[in-house]
Amino acid sequence: MAITYSEKVPDLQTYYDLRESVEWNNFCPEQTQKALDNSVYFVLAKDGDKPVAMGRVVGDGMYYTIVDVVVRPEYQGRKIGATLINKLVELIQNDAPKGARLSIQLLAAKGKEEFYVKQGFKICPHEFCGPALRKIIYT
Repeated sequence: MAITYSEKVPDLQTYYDLRESVEWNNFCPEQTQKALDNSVYFVLAKDGDKPVAMGRVVGDGMYYTIVDVVVRPEYQGRKIGATLINKLVELIQNDAPKGARLSIQLLAAKGKEEFYVKQGFKICPHEFCGPALRKIIYT
């Protein structure tokens, strides 16, 4: 296994296939393409020509959210997810101006919280913030 990593945003079908590999629902094509086009950073992992993992970042220069962290089940447990997270955080840090303060957050899939704790994230609430909240709207 020779996993390679690139900052290339995948095509829509590859993105959908990776999400489906972990049984996540997909969004409509127009919405998804817009989201992919507006990603601040993207890391795609491949085993040869086969896409096996991805992660992306959305943000505004101060606040960043890591989303769509997916590793195909048959590739989990091989440090691919940790490498993705580290690469995404490194991209954010490398782009920040000297003296910047960055806030990086994510929503973990249920049962995956400890993976992110191992990558240096803290479970909310903690001393600096309250609980994470979200609202989902269907149109």
